[in-house]
Amino acid sequence: MIKPGDASVLLVIDVQYGFLPGGSLAVKDGDQVVPVINRIAGGFAHVVMTQDWHTPGHISFASSHPGKKPFETIDLPYGKQVLWPDHCVQGTDDAALSRDLSIPQAELIIRKGFHHNVDSYSAFTEADGKTTTGLAAYLRARAFEQVFVAGLATDFCVAWTALDARKAGFETWVIEDACRGLDTLGSLAKAWADMTQAGVKRIQSADIAL
Repeated sequence: MIKPGDASVLLVIDVQYGFLPGGSLAVKDGDQVVPVINRIAGGFAHVVMTQDWHTPGHISFASSHPGKKPFETIDLPYGKQVLWPDHCVQGTDDAALSRDLSIPQAELIIRKGFHHNVDSYSAFTEADGKTTTGLAAYLRARAFEQVFVAGLATDFCVAWTALDARKAGFETWVIEDACRGLDTLGSLAKAWADMTQAGVKRIQSADIAL
């Protein structure tokens, strides 16, 4: 059993209507993470949440590239980009955090993906690998050492966040049953392999002492 302490923080990634059933980029069974996250969040004194927050016509949207369809890939200046349905546009209901989340003690909400010409999966660094959200500096300033990650989607924003947490020097756990994946073209298996190789620990919510 793992007991979160004062140096531990729970990162709740993108539990927004756009990624929940009925949303514009719905993750299968995405709503099932909400009660799990609510339960484990009670065991953490410190919680940070993230919110995908795209501009209209964002570069990652298939609709911004004539003739392209969602889930196709293109080359952009910062590398390969999966093209998505329009989702989580700033100020829309689709971008809102789920009202079923019950984490009143959350201390910070990090918005990401608001730079028009670069996508952003990780809570730490945008897809260009250099534009930061400031989260690593915030966590260090508050003397956090352990990062626990939950939310949507396992193979994109959760995995990229966990990998960047390791790069930033944090001990990192992903709570598998508090996440759900999109799993497009084998992305879920690859994400777990990448995370394991980077030293991210894979646990279940039952492994956390609340």
